[in-house]
Amino acid sequence: MNYPNLEKLIEVIRVLRSENGCPWDREQTHTSLRPNMIEEAYEAVDAIDEKSPAHLREELGDVLLQVLLHSQIASEAGEFTIEDVAKELKDKLIHRHPHVFGDTKVSSADDVVVNWDKLKQEEKKERKSQMDGISKAQSALMSAQKISKRAVKVGFEWDKVETLWECVNSELKEFKEACKENDLAHMEDEMGDILFAVVNLARWHKLDAEQCLITANNKFMKRFRKMEELAEKPLTEYSFEEFDLLWKKAKKELLHK
Repeated sequence: MNYPNLEKLIEVIRVLRSENGCPWDREQTHTSLRPNMIEEAYEAVDAIDEKSPAHLREELGDVLLQVLLHSQIASEAGEFTIEDVAKELKDKLIHRHPHVFGDTKVSSADDVVVNWDKLKQEEKKERKSQMDGISKAQSALMSAQKISKRAVKVGFEWDKVETLWECVNSELKEFKEACKENDLAHMEDEMGDILFAVVNLARWHKLDAEQCLITANNKFMKRFRKMEELAEKPLTEYSFEEFDLLWKKAKKELLHK
């Protein structure tokens, strides 16, 4: 199976980084490209949410560009090449899918996940704690989810959901007390505990807290835009009571669409 366009793309990146290439591309480093990697990944996720194949194809190309640029930079430094990246990924996938490329038997997707985690632990022998290997660059909400899941894997779990609800309510109470003290450091600490407890509540009910918040953000923005559309005067001139009525009206109109 040949991939002429992929091979040509790799060559294009090499030329862009060459002595007679593009000044901007030649100046880039792993560090300077860091924001681009994050931005392009999020834009690809937006395209997935839009369910637009054409947009997704474009954004996946931008993600691939980042992979190729980083690989070319590493190649120039004698560290690794795009071929090394592909080989390592290929070997990893084969090793972690013994039910496909080996003799291991599985009966469900859950079995696959269990085997994957076991094999991953064997590969990452340098990791001594369940908390090792959690990305420091991802959002705090995503990190909280992973931290919680890692703890549960070794049995550190709530005995029942009622106990978890008690924890959430307790953290809310402690935050209120911190507010009364007007101690910002204490308030920040307690708010963090509330958010972490709520992430656990979402996980308990098999919900992705990140996706829940994304949905809530989108819903709020949609309703706010509708509220702006319905407003009969500048929003800055609305009282709380008027805002409340306008919000309810916007919500009602969107529900009927």
